[in-house]
Amino acid sequence: MTIKLGVPSKGRLMDKTFDWFEERGLTLKKTGSEREYSGAVEGIDGVELVLLSAGEIPRELTAGRIHLGVTGSDLVREKVPSWETRVTELAGMGFGGADLIIAVPTSWVDVETLDDLDAAAAQFRRTHGYRLRIATKYHRLVREFLREHGVADYQLVDSQGATEGTVRNETAEAVADITSTGETLRANNLKILSDSLVHSSQATLFKSRTADWSNEDRLVLAQLEDLLGI
Repeated sequence: MTIKLGVPSKGRLMDKTFDWFEERGLTLKKTGSEREYSGAVEGIDGVELVLLSAGEIPRELTAGRIHLGVTGSDLVREKVPSWETRVTELAGMGFGGADLIIAVPTSWVDVETLDDLDAAAAQFRRTHGYRLRIATKYHRLVREFLREHGVADYQLVDSQGATEGTVRNETAEAVADITSTGETLRANNLKILSDSLVHSSQATLFKSRTADWSNEDRLVLAQLEDLLGI
């Protein structure tokens, strides 16, 4: 048997992942043409590299088609119901960091906290006859977070494009999005609520709990964890 390790197939996340493993004595490399998503792992036997989009990796881990995978911790929490029962976090990798937060227009001078947002949402519904719209890609995470903090009278609207622009385009009144510096939010006249950190994300190495782990695989995993210092 062979352990399948899924990593992002392109871009800065792939480069940073390759560097992280290289610093720990393992070389990951693409094989074949740029269009072929296969690769090799040098420095350990019994590990096969699989190149996937970061968004596909949570699905493949959950299905057990890969044993290990590198992706954002936000994507696993958003895409995998009861994720703790299906995957295990082996290591935060220290890059790809961003915060999932909730932001409202800077003109809302009386709205600084989630309690303020809850009051504003109630007033918005009384005034307009429909719920305040929050644009986001992260429906599961945001809905659970707002429920835990008692915010009601809102609706989530899907945004797969430039979420920060939805308020300016009048398709939403607030946003819940990933940010690293907040510059794009400020450029769109949005401010982050002071207590609205939904999740602090980073690239993370995950282990599938649903994959088929043979005894040989477990021995390879133990050797890999020793090499990686995790």
